Amino acid sequence: MSAERIAIVGAGIGGLTLALCLHRAGIACRVFEQAAEVRPLGVGINILPHATAELRELGVLEALEKVAVTTREAAFFNRFGQLVYAEPAGRFAGHETPQLSIHRGDLQGVLLAAVKERLGADAVVTGHACTGAFDVDGAHAVRLAFRDPAGAALLEVEATLAIGCDGIHSAIRRQLHPQEGPPRWSGVNMWRGVTAHAPFLSGATMVRAGWLTVGKMVIYPIRNDIDGEGRQLVNWVAELEAKTPVERDWNAGGKLGDFFAAFADWHFDWLDVAALIEGTESVLAYPMVDQDPLPRWSFGRVSLLGDAAHPMVPRGSNGAGQAILDARGLADSLTARGLTPEALSEYDRVRNAATAKIVLMNRTNPPDAILREVHERSGDKPFERIEDVVPREELARIADAYKQVAGLRR
Repeated sequence: MSAERIAIVGAGIGGLTLALCLHRAGIACRVFEQAAEVRPLGVGINILPHATAELRELGVLEALEKVAVTTREAAFFNRFGQLVYAEPAGRFAGHETPQLSIHRGDLQGVLLAAVKERLGADAVVTGHACTGAFDVDGAHAVRLAFRDPAGAALLEVEATLAIGCDGIHSAIRRQLHPQEGPPRWSGVNMWRGVTAHAPFLSGATMVRAGWLTVGKMVIYPIRNDIDGEGRQLVNWVAELEAKTPVERDWNAGGKLGDFFAAFADWHFDWLDVAALIEGTESVLAYPMVDQDPLPRWSFGRVSLLGDAAHPMVPRGSNGAGQAILDARGLADSLTARGLTPEALSEYDRVRNAATAKIVLMNRTNPPDAILREVHERSGDKPFERIEDVVPREELARIADAYKQVAGLRR
C-alpha cells in the first residue's frame, strides 16, 4: 500500500485546481484519475471573474487567456431575435479579471500542464477509478481502493486525507450518502455542439435567447481565429422542455431531429441560428439535472469538491467556477488548521452554505430568468419596445440578484 499526504480523486477542473492550490500552500498531494488518458473532452464553459481571480493567483490566467475568448458582454434576446437586455461582462464590467468563454478541454489542458510542470510528471495517476475511501481506525489516515479500466483491483493507497473531485457520478459521494437517490430532473433536456463560424455581434458576446417552453439557446464563441480566416469556434446549447430525460452522460450523442424543429425558423439579422445548428458535425445530449444540497460533505478524513459536492443546473455559468472557489477554500482551511478532519469540517461549513444558495438559485432565478419574464409578459410575441413589456430596471434587478448570491458583485 503506497502512502500520500492528500489523495485527490479526479483530474477534472476541481481536482487539478486543488492540486495547484495545495502545491502553492506547500502541501503534498497526488491526483488519481479513472480515465486511462486525460483527453480534452466536452464543449464550452464560462469562467466568471470571481474564479478567474483565483486562476490569476495560481499563475495560469495568462495561459488561459491565450486559448479562450475574453467575454465582452452578456446579451438576452427573445425567440424572434429582438434584444431584451445587455450588460458588460468581466473586465468590461469593471472586474479586475475577465470572464472567459473557453473549451472545457482547453481549460483542463492548461491546468494539467501546470500540475505536471510544478508537481512532477507523476502527480496525476491515470487508469485509477476510486471505488471507496475509508478512515483507518487509530492511524490518522484514510485508505482508498481503486480499479483499473478493465475492472481489476489495483493496489490500495493510504493518505492523510482524501478529497472526492470525481464529478457527477462520484463514487465518493455515493459512499458518503448511499440513500440519496437519483438526480433531480428539471423537465428540460439540453443538446450541445460546437461549430466554426464568423464572429457575430461583438465577437465576444454570450447570448441567451428564447425560453424553455418554446426553445432556448445559449451561444458564445470559445476559440478565436481557428482557421486563418478569422472564424471562431462557437459553442451552442439548445434547451427544451421534454417528457423524459436523456441519458446523464456528458459525452452521450444527440439527434438533430429530437430538438431542431423548435429552432428551424431562427434566422436573425445578427445570426442564423438554424444554420449554426445544422452546421454542427457532432451533437451531444444531456438532461438538465442537479442534486439537492447535502447536509454535509465531510466525514472524518474524506470530503467532496466541485460537481461531486454540489452538481447544479448550468443556468448561471457557475459550475466550474464554484469548483475553483472550493479548491481555494479547502487549501486555505488546511493551511490554517492542518491536515485534519477539523479542517475539512470548516471547509464544509463555509463552502457548502455558499454553494447551496447557488444550486437553489439556479433552479428558480438564474440570469436567464430575464427571458422567462419577457416570454410570459409578452405572451410569446414580438414587442415594439422592451420597456413596454418589462422595465429595464427590473431586468437589471434580476441580473444583480444572481450576482449577489453567486458572489459576483464588484
